[in-house]
This record gives sequence, C-alpha cells and structure tokens, in this order.
Amino acid sequence: MSLPNANGVLGFFYIINFGLSQEQVDRQFSLCKQVFDLPTDEKMKYRADLEKGGYNGYKPFGIREVKPGIKDNTEIYNIPKFIPQYDREHPQLVREHWDEIEHFARHIHSKVVGKLLVLFAIVLELPEDYFLQNHQYEEKSDCHLRWMKYHKRTPEQNDALDNVWVKGHTDFGSLTLLQPVAALQVRTPEGEWKYVKPYPGSITVNIADALQFLTNGFLKSSIHRVVAPPPDQANVDRHGVLYFVRPEDNLELLPVESPVLQRLGYDKSLDQSTVGLTAGEWVKARVAKNVSRAANDDESIAKGVKAKYYD
Repeated sequence: MSLPNANGVLGFFYIINFGLSQEQVDRQFSLCKQVFDLPTDEKMKYRADLEKGGYNGYKPFGIREVKPGIKDNTEIYNIPKFIPQYDREHPQLVREHWDEIEHFARHIHSKVVGKLLVLFAIVLELPEDYFLQNHQYEEKSDCHLRWMKYHKRTPEQNDALDNVWVKGHTDFGSLTLLQPVAALQVRTPEGEWKYVKPYPGSITVNIADALQFLTNGFLKSSIHRVVAPPPDQANVDRHGVLYFVRPEDNLELLPVESPVLQRLGYDKSLDQSTVGLTAGEWVKARVAKNVSRAANDDESIAKGVKAKYYD
C-alpha cells in the first residue's frame, strides 16, 4: 500500500530502521518506569498547569471522572523541546539522564519526523521543505516526549467501562509516534475498531489534527482508543514512550495550496472553520477542555472548531 493510501484510509502506518537501537528504546521505558515510581509528593512538584492548557511536566492519574465513580487511570510526564524557551524544573532522575533523553527526542524529531514531513510534501507536490519550515525544532511549538503509565484496573471497573480505557479520539498536532504498545485500536471508516498490532523494532505513526487541517482532510487524523489488556495481563501496569509532533505555535491551520489537493477536489470543500485558528491555540484549547470534560461530553471546542470523541 502506498503512503497516501495508508494515511487516507486509517491515518496509521509503521516505520522501521529509524536509527535508534533497541537498547536506546528500552532505556526510555526504564526511565519512564523509574519516574512514575518516585514518591507522589516528589512528582507533584512538577505538576503541569493543565487547567490553563499547559501540559509540560507531570499529570497525576485520577484527576478526571471518565464515568460516574470511575477516574482516569493515565499518569503522564511530558518533556518539552530542549530549547531555552521551555527550560523548567525536572526531577533529579530526569536531570541525571538529560543528555540521553535529549538525544532520543532530537533524533526522533530530526531523523524520523523530518523525513516524514519531506515525504508528505513530495506526495502533495510541494517544495520538499514546505512542512519542515513550520516544524523547526528551535522554534516555539508544543512538540514533546511523553512517558506514560496506564494503571491497572479491577475487573469491575473494566466491566463498567466496557473495557475502554481511553475513548476514541484524534491527537492534537501533526504526528504522534509510539513505541510498540498493546491494546491500541483504530476506527475504520465503517465505524469498526481494529487492533493496531505492535511490531517489534518499529514505530507506529498516526496522523493528527494539524495535518488534517493543513491538507483539508487528504491526510486523515486517525481516530484511536485504548482498551483493557487481555485477562492474562490484567494485573500489570502498562508503560508507553511517545513523541508528539506539533507545528509552530503561530501557524494558522489553513489548507495548503497543493496541485494534488486541487486535482482531487480537496481545495473545494474548505468550510473556513479554521480561519484565524493557530496551532498553539488549538492545542491549548483541547488540553484545557480535556481536563474539565465530563464523562458524557462528546465535543471539545476551540473558536467553533469541534473535536469529537467516540465510544
């Protein structure tokens, strides 16, 4: 399957030979586990300002009710770009391994993401550096490395949640890159949920909102969710290592002028809904809304643009 077709159907694909050893990947999972094993009081010193749309730093689990009487089970530590604009305090454990964490994050951004952005530009018959120009590492944007922990749930909680831990949603930025993880599902155009099989030695990549906005729907922002693990893994907490790619904050999320989009008619369906909406505004609005979103909310709104959630 060609890359355009793979993205157009589900918005998910895999990459291999991405220039990092399995040992380097395993080190990130080890650091992830160690950070979440720190005392709660220590982690809370670095809590993100979630209520105001901030997310760099620590997010405790259990701050949002996903169903009456049941709280979310995701614990997160986000590390922003390694540039002066995002200098902040981190636990000593993170500071002790700062250089290797920075190498990992910068490699993903420059050696992996950079090549993908060039490929998307070629597919759209744009200058090769078109998307690189608004995804520069040294400029202010919300790209970040994420360590994540899903706390195990009781059988009763899983039953009440219909085994869905994170409802179907799209991601905020341009791309999300995930190290292999189990129990991830993607929604097909027919509304079915299919497992995203983890392949050892690969990175799973999904298209996110910003690229869908910028290509007027040609590249699809994948709808995905996280479900409960199989019964034989029910008593184990799960960890994740992800890299979120987001355009520079001041980029207006309007469709690009692409010969491909023009030929396929994607330039004719623009509803002007993202006029005046920047990437930074979109991310901040969605983060803030996620914190306050009630269990039965279906939409998050920024300047009239809606983000739907799926069961």
